[in-house]
Amino acid sequence: MVFTGAADGSIRAHASADGKLLWSHASNREYTTVNGVAARGGSIDGAGPVVACGMLYVASGNGGLVGMRGNVLLAFGVGEETDFK
Repeated sequence: MVFTGAADGSIRAHASADGKLLWSHASNREYTTVNGVAARGGSIDGAGPVVACGMLYVASGNGGLVGMRGNVLLAFGVGEETDFK
């Protein structure tokens, strides 16, 4: 699997063999964080998605001059909305 992020806030998983889209998530939206603080996703144009210990981590939001501002670190795991294999 190859994970990508985009300026519109999309996170995608593609099959490495043929590029077929396997999963996507629109991160450009509001979130309630684990500590109850409201947050918002935005452009994904910094460091790429990270996979570790069965989890996918993505920083969503750009603090620069271009792109959509945001301030969340998203964590996806197997068995949640990802259905990664």
